[in-house]
Amino acid sequence: MKALAFPKRDRLLTPSDYSRVFDEVQLKVPHRNFLILATPNQVGHARVGLIFSKKNLRLAVQRNRIKRQVRETFRHQTDLPGIDIVVLGRQGLTQLDNAAVRSALDELWKRLKKKALQAGVSEPPVPPVRGAG
Repeated sequence: MKALAFPKRDRLLTPSDYSRVFDEVQLKVPHRNFLILATPNQVGHARVGLIFSKKNLRLAVQRNRIKRQVRETFRHQTDLPGIDIVVLGRQGLTQLDNAAVRSALDELWKRLKKKALQAGVSEPPVPPVRGAG
């Protein structure tokens, strides 16, 4: 179960992490309700940061619901290459139910993987096999 956890190492934590993604955007995946920006990183695994403004999602409960969905779908993307990702929310998110949000995000993750592959971003490192030896 630990393989699907969401540890700190998988998050963008500092303002400089976010600034680097905005300043060095190499991959953009637009959607009606989301925008994903990404840039290769040096840590060897994908990290995600979330930006959902009060302008687009007025209530905290709405922002938290969407952020929970993004984190949950990201957590299952074990085959993302070493990139830093910022997910931005756009207007219209409040009208979507959880199933619609999840399906939109699943589509966006697939498109991001495809674009990363086309851009030549390296594949994630193969995790070591435990118990072998």
